[in-house]
Amino acid sequence: MPPLDVDATVLENRPLSRDYNVLTLSAGDVGAHTVAGQFVMVRPATMTDTLLRRPFSVFEVLRDAAGTATAISILNKRAGRTTQALYDARVGDRVATLGPLGRAYTPPSTGQEAWMVAGGVGLAPFWTLAMRLVAAGIPTTLIYGARSGAELFYLDFFERLGVRLVLTTEDGSRGEHGRVTLPLDRELAGRDPQSIMVYACGPEPMLEAVAHVATRHHQPCEVSVERTMGCGLGGCYSCVVKVQHGTGTPHYVRSCISGPVFDGAEIVWD
Repeated sequence: MPPLDVDATVLENRPLSRDYNVLTLSAGDVGAHTVAGQFVMVRPATMTDTLLRRPFSVFEVLRDAAGTATAISILNKRAGRTTQALYDARVGDRVATLGPLGRAYTPPSTGQEAWMVAGGVGLAPFWTLAMRLVAAGIPTTLIYGARSGAELFYLDFFERLGVRLVLTTEDGSRGEHGRVTLPLDRELAGRDPQSIMVYACGPEPMLEAVAHVATRHHQPCEVSVERTMGCGLGGCYSCVVKVQHGTGTPHYVRSCISGPVFDGAEIVWD
């Protein structure tokens, strides 16, 4: 179905740290049609000097006791004007919300485990994905890294869900000292080829490294790329990604339509 354009109300703003927050929006109709890995384009109504929206992975899909989707949330890190406005949003503020958009993650094949690899705000698509995987009875691991332990969020949620956690921090304050590719590479060693589906989201250098590790161990890998998007609908060509299918000619595709989820082995990592 086509994406929905919703004039959503801010229902809750949960600060997670001085830079991160989770913003809950009254966009239940969007949530009802969201598949893990898809995104929304949002713009706070307070930003009257621009018509452009910014892409965010759908983080949570909130439901009532009957299971009806009532709201969605986005995981935000303030880094510019739009993200600052979303960090400062108050209950009752309006946020133009367009979605769901883009290509979602592919479910694992029969007998595969699922390993989610998140770096920083790259945790965003994995709430919905973890819910889907666990509901399907698929053994699920989250390898999650950040600059410090203070920037590792929602650990209790994933633990309660039964997701195995592997944590890393760049400063060594929690989990393993280093980056997510270290435990990923170590734990994939010796595993049966094609037995694990790897899903990754985070900074592009991390995605490239994760894709290379997965390929080296003969495990399939899907990555969710971050690109600047002007429209989210494929009209502005601001979000192109270079890909190559097999031995075909490398070419550019729009990540808002062909992605944001791609086969990590098909991206041409320049």
